[in-house]
Amino acid sequence: MTEPSIAGAPVTAVDVHAHYLATEMPELPGAPRIVLDESGDGRIVRGDTVLQPFPSTMYDLAARLREMDGAGVSHQVLSPPPVIMVHAWSADPAYARAVNDSIGAACASSGGRLLGLGCVSGADPAGEVSRCREMGLRGIEIGTRQGEFDLDAPELKPLWAACEDAGLGVFVHPIAQGRGVLRRAGRLVELGIGMLADTAIAASALVLGGVLERHPRLRVALAHGCGAFPWTYPRLRMGAEFAGEGRPASWEALVRRLYADTLVFDPEHLRLLVHRLGANRVLLGSDTPYVADQLAGQVRTVDEALASGALPAGSRRDVLVHNALEYLGLPRT
Repeated sequence: MTEPSIAGAPVTAVDVHAHYLATEMPELPGAPRIVLDESGDGRIVRGDTVLQPFPSTMYDLAARLREMDGAGVSHQVLSPPPVIMVHAWSADPAYARAVNDSIGAACASSGGRLLGLGCVSGADPAGEVSRCREMGLRGIEIGTRQGEFDLDAPELKPLWAACEDAGLGVFVHPIAQGRGVLRRAGRLVELGIGMLADTAIAASALVLGGVLERHPRLRVALAHGCGAFPWTYPRLRMGAEFAGEGRPASWEALVRRLYADTLVFDPEHLRLLVHRLGANRVLLGSDTPYVADQLAGQVRTVDEALASGALPAGSRRDVLVHNALEYLGLPRT
């Protein structure tokens, strides 16, 4: 069988969850701006508020490619940092266009090793989806909510239809560290519980809210191993049956259309992810560049899960390569 390649670059592994931000962004009123330290690390700020710190690998493509080489990862999918993606939805469409242009330029300079996901403005989401396709981006990143709308809100129907018609993948990322679903504050609770609960709510909207049913050709991946959804889905199904609400008999096939990344921090957790979604829906994901050495760590997680039987024997190539190519709408050979 012919080994897959992208723009002439052989594919050994594809990291679908990685963020990128160019150092030069448009200075629009109210938009986040970038401040770089002497060390090269930086911060995304709005006014005097630090929205998110980041290491230099956020924008340094040479360092990023070196890290990929060290981890044995041939390709990486760039998406905007969540705070940038969230701002783009509520901002002038020029902001999303500028973000997407910068991602496209990074991909074009990488010799085919970097692929891109764009973001969209709420003022013209379908138009920017079409533009992302024309630029050669492989999909878009959206939040677990888009502005005030959950993912099954009627207001988002044009966005879902545009993504399906364009054949682009959608990557769903938690926003605001999941603070919207928490009654307690603090980074520990936000990262450990809030983001997972937020992602589970988004997955339930896609499955129970009819999004996937209305759009049978839609390809959607959820960050952080689909959050808490693989654990909570049986209770959602039981609750619907108990209350006589919903159509849980039709949900099983919809659940198994979801993709999820490997970013679960315990190889054993991948066992339930495979049980719930299928081994053909698990994607390598690292959240680069926020956690040091996480890219190599995620490759190790896959290998440890294979050794323990949490991932099926013989599925390494699927998890590292083939599943991602299918999700991105690229040929497997």
